[in-house]
Amino acid sequence: MRFGLFVPQGWRMDLVGIEPDRHWETMAGVAKHADDGDVFESIWVYDHFHTVPVPSDEATHEAWTLMSAFAASTSRVRLGQMCTCMSYRNPAYLAKVAATVDIISGGRLEMGIGGGWYEHEWRAFGYGFPSAGERLGRLREGVQIFRDMWTTGSATLDGKYYQVDGARCAPRPLQGTSRPGSESNGIPIWIAGGGEKVTLRIAARYADYTNFSDDAETFSRKSDVLAGHCADVGRDFGSIVRTGNFNVVLGENDAEVEDRLRFHGDLLRRAGVSDERVERHVANLRTQPAVGTPEQVVEVLRDMAGRGMAYGILYFQEAAYDRSGIELFESAVAPELRG
Repeated sequence: MRFGLFVPQGWRMDLVGIEPDRHWETMAGVAKHADDGDVFESIWVYDHFHTVPVPSDEATHEAWTLMSAFAASTSRVRLGQMCTCMSYRNPAYLAKVAATVDIISGGRLEMGIGGGWYEHEWRAFGYGFPSAGERLGRLREGVQIFRDMWTTGSATLDGKYYQVDGARCAPRPLQGTSRPGSESNGIPIWIAGGGEKVTLRIAARYADYTNFSDDAETFSRKSDVLAGHCADVGRDFGSIVRTGNFNVVLGENDAEVEDRLRFHGDLLRRAGVSDERVERHVANLRTQPAVGTPEQVVEVLRDMAGRGMAYGILYFQEAAYDRSGIELFESAVAPELRG
């Protein structure tokens, strides 16, 4: 199994109490830890503007600015967003941004893309909040623009949602030109989301990677749906890498797991989240699949591998303050699952 690591950027209130002049140092330190090791193939950020579980005045750093910064400050890990919201940026513009980041990084970019869902920030930033059908229609047209710009150097599309007329991408990304990349897309495209009628059909046509549920039964069902869409469009189902995101709370024993869960709750309280919301959050977190001892997490991930999940993207909420959970994963979990 392959692994990626989320870098704390504030969206999930994971920089609380750290002064802004230390944010970059903190984020870059976690990225460097992954870059210097050999467990994590990639690092990831979220594409959001307002915090969760509630919008607040706590920091949320912008995803594509961080992509460029990580491109210049790391040398090995690949760089992804889970996931970019198509409607937050014109897709032709975003294709240009991505090509530049790919060049800065030496050909290490992944394009995570989805339809978007966080209504509060959509409306706050003046994007409205169109129907799910429109958001997914924009996703479909946008990934076609990406593919054309990265593989041919220009795109023309008179679509329902986007109109581009000879939009040029010069230079093209290194991936697919002077460096290995996606045969179909140049920069590998990750279609995030599990919508069975539309999102997974878009994935069947365009995706190099998919990203959906960390719940085992749901993962298997959506894999079957994706396989059906692949058959419909003439795509080899096995050519799409299936991935999942996991909230990891890892401890040497049950008591240490509980200590980490308590820390997660305390972090939200320090950010002003109500006790009721905190208690719901921690109760939900306690039931998630990658919460437990190394032996328990290995068992969960091994089962997911048996269901066809080849790549796990891991989030450790405490990463900005304490890397011992990451280090425990590296020493006690990853070796059981890699090769």
